[in-house]
Amino acid sequence: MGEETITVGEVSRGDDAGTGVELPIVDLLTGRGFITGKSGSGKSNSASVVAEKLLDRGYSLLAVDIDGEYYGLKEEYEILHVGGDEECDLQVNEEHAGKIAELALEQNVPIILDISSFLDESEARDLLTEVTKHLFAKEKKLKQPFMMLVEEVHEFIPEGGGMDECGRMLIKVGKRGRKHGLGIVGISQRPADVKKDFITQCDWLCWHRLTWNNDTKVVGRILGSEYADHIEEMDDGECFLMTDWSEDIRVVQFERKRTFDAGATPGLDDFERPELKSVSGDLVEELQEITETQQQRENRIEELQRELKQKDERIQDLERQLSEAQDLKQMADRFSRAMMEQVTGRPLSAAPGRQSELEEVARKPVRRDPELEAELDAVRNGEREPESGQVPDASSDWDRAGTDSPGDATGTDSDDEQDHESVASESAEPEADPVDDAEGPANFGDAFDGIDSVGAEETTETDTEPTVSEVASGEERSPTATATETARDPLVSRLRDEIYSLDAIAVEMLRHYRDYGPTTPQEAHAAAGGSGDRTESYAVNRALRQRGLVAHVGRGKHDYALPSLVAEESVDPFEPNERLPDDERDELVQAIEAAFVEGIEPQTADESNGTAAADGGEVESDHADGVTPWPEE
Repeated sequence: MGEETITVGEVSRGDDAGTGVELPIVDLLTGRGFITGKSGSGKSNSASVVAEKLLDRGYSLLAVDIDGEYYGLKEEYEILHVGGDEECDLQVNEEHAGKIAELALEQNVPIILDISSFLDESEARDLLTEVTKHLFAKEKKLKQPFMMLVEEVHEFIPEGGGMDECGRMLIKVGKRGRKHGLGIVGISQRPADVKKDFITQCDWLCWHRLTWNNDTKVVGRILGSEYADHIEEMDDGECFLMTDWSEDIRVVQFERKRTFDAGATPGLDDFERPELKSVSGDLVEELQEITETQQQRENRIEELQRELKQKDERIQDLERQLSEAQDLKQMADRFSRAMMEQVTGRPLSAAPGRQSELEEVARKPVRRDPELEAELDAVRNGEREPESGQVPDASSDWDRAGTDSPGDATGTDSDDEQDHESVASESAEPEADPVDDAEGPANFGDAFDGIDSVGAEETTETDTEPTVSEVASGEERSPTATATETARDPLVSRLRDEIYSLDAIAVEMLRHYRDYGPTTPQEAHAAAGGSGDRTESYAVNRALRQRGLVAHVGRGKHDYALPSLVAEESVDPFEPNERLPDDERDELVQAIEAAFVEGIEPQTADESNGTAAADGGEVESDHADGVTPWPEE
C-alpha cells in the first residue's frame, strides 16, 4: 500500500511461519499500543526493538523509564538521558518540562526520561505530568508524529484504584493524541491491573507469556479462550500480535535487541558498562541554564528566609523589652497607689475613678502592706494623728486639692485640734476631689507616658473600609456569550471540515453509528451502501476512528463518539478538571451534526433556553431530543 514500515520479527507458527512481520511507522508513532507479558517473557526487548527500528529511520521518541534500563540505547544512538541522578546527562525536575518537550518535538531529539532515581515519588509523577502536558499542547500546533513509550503503565493508570492527574493525562493522550500526532505505547507485566479503557483503545497489542489466572482471563476476554489456553506456553520473545490493520492474530517471534540490555537479570560475571554516546553539548547547556536559574531562585529564597528569621528574632527582642517596660509600669502604678492611699488617708478603692484606671493597667491584684493598713486604720479611728514630712509636696500638681489636703492641716502648730477633727471627718465622709483628678503625681505619670504609646501603636488597626467611590468604580466583568462562542467556533469549524473531507460511504457509516449505536464496521459499511467487505469496511472505519468520530467498544464493535470528542477537545490541558457543561457540549455537538444529519439546525442561544426562532420549523420526532434510539442487542 506504499506505507513506510519496519520489520520487528517473523511469524513463528502456522502456515506463514518464517514470514517477516512488518509494522506501519505512522501507526506506531501516532497510534496506541500495548505490550504485556510476565517478567522475563521478552516484553521490554520487544519495546526496545520497536524503539531501535524507529531511531534507525531518524524518528524521535520519548521513553519513560521507571527501572533505569533504557540507557543501553545510548550505546548506538545519541539520546538525551535526563532524570534524577548523576548517571543521567542532566538532572531535571518539572521546571524543565517545557524545554524537554521543545527539544523532543521541535529539534527532533530522542529522550529517555528516567524517573527511577527520584527518592520522592511525587516529584517523578509531577515531572511526567508536566512533560506530557507540554507535549500534548505543542502537538496541537505541530502535529508531528511522535511516540511516548511508558514502562509499567499500570502504576499510572490502574484498573482498581483512582487515578491522579498524571494518569488522567496519559489517558487523554491515549484517547485524543492520535489526531494531533501524539502516540503512546504502554508496557506492563500485569494486564489485569491496567485500566481496560486504555487496552480496548489500542490499535496494536503484543501478548507475551502470562501465567497468573487473572491475567489469562484478560487474554480470554480480548483475544478469545483458545488464546488464553496457549498464552502460558509462549517462548521467550514470542507473542500473540493483534493489530487493527490485519485481520489475523499471529504468533510472532520478535528480534533480539542490538543495544546493551540494561534490564537483564544480573549474573555472577563482572558487570561491564558499555561505552555510551554523548549528546550535543548545546542541548545540555540549554537545560543547564534552567537549572542555574532555578538554583539562583532557591538561593534568593534562602536569603529571604534568613532575613525573615532575623526580623522575627528582633520582634521577639522588642516584645521582651516591652514586657519588661510593662512590668516596670505596673510597679510604678502600685507605688503611686500606695502613696496616694497614704496621702488621702483611705484605701484607694474608695475613689472609683482612679481605681478603675489603675486596674486596667495592673494585671495582678495589689497586695497592701499590713503595717501600712494598721496605720491607716488608726488614723481613721482617731487613735493617732497622721504623720507628715514623708510625703512630697504635690500642691503644684493637684490644684483643686490645695486646701483640703491633710498635708496643709499640719502647716501651723496652733491649729492641731482643727487638724484632728479634719482627719476624722475625712475618715467618716471621704471626698473624691483629690482622687478624681485623673492625672496623679507628675513625677510618676510622666515617666511612663511613652510605654502607653508603644502599646497603642502596636495594636492600632490600619485596615480601612473601601469608600463608596471605590466600590462604585470596581464594576465586575463577566465573560460574555460572544467571547465563549468565539472560543468554540474553531472546534466546530474544524470538526465539520473533517466530516466534509470524508467520502460519502464514511459519512453514511458515521450517521449509522449515530442512529443505531454499537455495531461492527462490516455492518455499518453495508448499511451505508458499501459492499460489507471486511478489508474495505475496516479501511473506511479507520478514517472515522483516526478522527475520533467513532471509538472501539469491544468485541469488534464501534460506537458513535462525537459527544465525548467535543467534551475532550474543549478541555484546557493545563486545567484538565474544568469540564464543559453538558448543555454547551450538546449545543456544539448539534452544530457539528448539522453538517451530516438532515433535519438538524445549529442550536441558537434562544433555542437553548426553550425559545424557538421566529422563522424556524420544528423537527418532527417521536423523542424529546430528536434522535432515533439505539436498538437493543
